[in-house]
Amino acid sequence: MFNPDGLESQNSGLSQEFLPKAPQSVKETELDFLFLVELLCKTLFSHGQMRLVELVNHTKLSISVLEPLLAFMRTEQLCEVSGRNDTEATIAFNLTEGGRKRAQTFLQKSHYAGPAPVSLASYIDMVHRQSVSGMKITKELVAEGFEGFVLRQTTLDQFGAAMNSGRAIFVYGPAGSGKTYVSEHLATLLTGYTAIPHAVEINGEVVQIFDPLVHKPVSSSGAAGSLDRGVRHDPRWVLCQRPVVITGGELTLSMLDLEFDQNTRFYQAPPQVKANNGLLIIDDLGRQLVSPQTLMNRWIVPLDRKVDYLALHTGTKFMVPFDVIVIFSSNIPPSQLADEAFLRRLGYKIYIGELHENEYRAIFEQNCRRMSIPFSEAGLRFVIDQLHTKHDKPLLACIPRDLLEQVRDFAFYQGVEPELSEKMLSWAWENYYTRG
Repeated sequence: MFNPDGLESQNSGLSQEFLPKAPQSVKETELDFLFLVELLCKTLFSHGQMRLVELVNHTKLSISVLEPLLAFMRTEQLCEVSGRNDTEATIAFNLTEGGRKRAQTFLQKSHYAGPAPVSLASYIDMVHRQSVSGMKITKELVAEGFEGFVLRQTTLDQFGAAMNSGRAIFVYGPAGSGKTYVSEHLATLLTGYTAIPHAVEINGEVVQIFDPLVHKPVSSSGAAGSLDRGVRHDPRWVLCQRPVVITGGELTLSMLDLEFDQNTRFYQAPPQVKANNGLLIIDDLGRQLVSPQTLMNRWIVPLDRKVDYLALHTGTKFMVPFDVIVIFSSNIPPSQLADEAFLRRLGYKIYIGELHENEYRAIFEQNCRRMSIPFSEAGLRFVIDQLHTKHDKPLLACIPRDLLEQVRDFAFYQGVEPELSEKMLSWAWENYYTRG
């Protein structure tokens, strides 16, 4: 496993040493000089007077990059210095009246005033460097990640091999069989870390990539609060765990394109971009407002060529890597959702179905322990032999948990200890299943 304080092992992750070096000049940022001037004007307009150290922390740019930009702004009478003395840390900058007017003009184009973005070329290069294809998923890692899971070894072997392939996985089976639970748990098999940029600049437009709801930093950037002029890693990148993005019935075709906010005038990356170098789980496939065939057709090029094509509102199109393990989860068999051309692009089709009785027992006992409900053989036999058999209901992974939660709820309401009595189990069963 990767040690963030040391070197990577077999491409398993990135340490601070493997992040890009901090740019020491405007040229090294790969951003246009005037683009950065506009960013500084908008930042000072939004925050008011800022000390140099605050500008370094906010823009994620080193003092050696900021100095020529601020010097230009002073020459153009866009900003002025206040509080100057012998230390750089106390130097502060304000916009002049002319600078405020220019900043308002810049804000009409874009309100983005966050950390300086990286170039599209740098982003593409980094995604390739930390590709999911570099992960090595072993049988031991799968056993550790799924410890305590009641899942057949043949199924675990399928998932382990599928994760090594880096290709899409189609998980299907009846409702309640545990497809979503297992799919989400595949995140425990992701090894290594990824560098995520705060944003990417494309033709003067800004696309925000880093999302705190998706990307989980593993350490602080280390550059904050410092005016050190020495070379260190580029704080425009955040070292994170490999991302996991989950979407379901709410997914639409438009969500897979750049989201341009008419008010802020900059973009949010779509889910497949936020998921680069990680997992994208599309749950409940077939329940979206758009037809599954239309949705699946959207993925043909990305799955086949490992690239996706996006467009700015100006009409400019550009390519981004599609370095994602996509997991489709559905109650509907693959043959009913897509044609053969698409199914060939799916690396693995994994079926999760009904449980054997010993598997059902193990899950039942696990949930009894979790909910502090005394297990009884008689109670389990009543559920299997009477309730399931009488009502012709399959043994599915979700049922023990759902039944026992209702037993617990009913016991709390009655002010008694929960137990696996026929009365409580029958009450829970009647609540769980609809009549007719």
